[in-house]
Parts: sequence; structure tokens; C-alpha cells
Amino acid sequence: MTTQATAPHRFSFLQVAIALQTLTVFVQAISAGLLLTSHYGETIHGVGARVVYGASMLYVLAAVLAWKPGGGSPRPIGHATGFLVLASVQVVLGIAHVPSVHLPLGVLMFGLSLVALVRRR
Repeated sequence: MTTQATAPHRFSFLQVAIALQTLTVFVQAISAGLLLTSHYGETIHGVGARVVYGASMLYVLAAVLAWKPGGGSPRPIGHATGFLVLASVQVVLGIAHVPSVHLPLGVLMFGLSLVALVRRR
């Protein structure tokens, strides 16, 4: 009987970008709780919003790089772009103080990011 050695699983740049985005959206949920309960929560949530937006842009870049030079499917570009649009809407809603839409959209964004992460495995 022969044993087959398996190489350790390597994560792609796209997988890392999606994981980072998912993590940052999750941390935003935590900072939203701080926003409601502490005086420094607004600062943390504002900084977190910028980090989520940057992570969303990184996801778009990773999707383009996975497609063009990597020869992958262009489908993740649409997903990443859609998420960036949602992040843009989320920023506008946050600045406008519309929590009735801002909070559910944040939950939706976390769910969508989690689905994208699981599908990329």
C-alpha cells in the first residue's frame, strides 16, 4: 500500500481578500455595539467603515487579478463590484444616520461576504 503525500493547502489572493473583507464587516458589527454603548464607539465605527471600504476595493482588485492573469472566471468581479456598491450605499446611509436601513444592510453584507468566502474554498 502506498501513501500519497498531500501538499498543504495554499490560499489564493482572492480567498485572502474575501476573508479580510468578511472579518472587517464582522468587526464593524462589534463596533456598532460600541457606538451604542460608549463615547469612543463613533470613532471606532468610522475608522472601521473606511477599513471595510478598503477591504471591498481589495476584493475587486483580487477578483480582477484572479480573472485576467490567472485565467479564472470573471464572475467574482461582478460579486466584488456588487459588494463595493453595497459598501458605498452603507457609507452613505451611515453618514445620513438612517439606522433602519444601515443595520439590516450590514447584516446582509456580512452574510453575502460569508457566502462568498465559503464558496471560494
